[in-house]
Amino acid sequence: MLRLSSTGVTHRGLVRENNEDSAFCGADLMLVADGVGGGAAGEVASATAAYAITAVTMARRGDQPADVLAEGVAAAQRELAAGVRSVPDRAGMATTTTAVFTDGERFALAHIGDSRGYVWREDELTRITRDHTYVATLVDDGRLTEAAAAEHPWRNVVLRTINGEVGGSADVMPLDLRVGDRVLLASDGLTDLVDEGEIAAVLHRHADDAACETLRDLALARGGRDNVTVVIGTVHDGPRVDSVGRLLGAVVDPRNIVDPTAVRIAHSA
Repeated sequence: MLRLSSTGVTHRGLVRENNEDSAFCGADLMLVADGVGGGAAGEVASATAAYAITAVTMARRGDQPADVLAEGVAAAQRELAAGVRSVPDRAGMATTTTAVFTDGERFALAHIGDSRGYVWREDELTRITRDHTYVATLVDDGRLTEAAAAEHPWRNVVLRTINGEVGGSADVMPLDLRVGDRVLLASDGLTDLVDEGEIAAVLHRHADDAACETLRDLALARGGRDNVTVVIGTVHDGPRVDSVGRLLGAVVDPRNIVDPTAVRIAHSA
């Protein structure tokens, strides 16, 4: 049976007053959610999305992974909409989400926003997500190079998010993973400051725990202008692990979740 051994780190960075990122590291699920910077209640959006998706995947272990992730994203959308209805000042709250889930045989990816996912296989790094940003559309249309996009003043304008409103659908798709593959998910607090060549070099040199810490430290050394979250997991073949996993970031605080009584999962600092 295939499973993930995942680990992660998160940091509020050196500029932001609080951490609006949330993450989960488990044997079935890896997830990173980044509350949209400057938006209303970004920490509530990311925490609620991470909590809802994690709860759905725990309840549907063994089911078709893409279907489970799609249901989790839909649950997150409903919870964010409920959060705005109950507290109108939260209007506009939104979050990115990138998640990988397995039923023990198959894997699936859900992605919306500009957090990123990568697979490290046979000493090669491959990006498995596409940024849902304005500059990404310019790159796709051939009007901007990847290098220019990295410096564009509108590079952080996100076009698709989980937000409780129409238009928040995620890309959900099967993901081909095999034993020994390493999956990296990260908020843009890392990828805006550490390029893919540097990420590859860190993965080449370090095991998962040390790689997470090294990448976080690189982002902080370059100014840490945003929250930084990195989750890395390696695919293993072995018996099922029933660990509940580990929550990181804003989702650790139940006060950031729209309705923590709607689902019940264990918290871990």
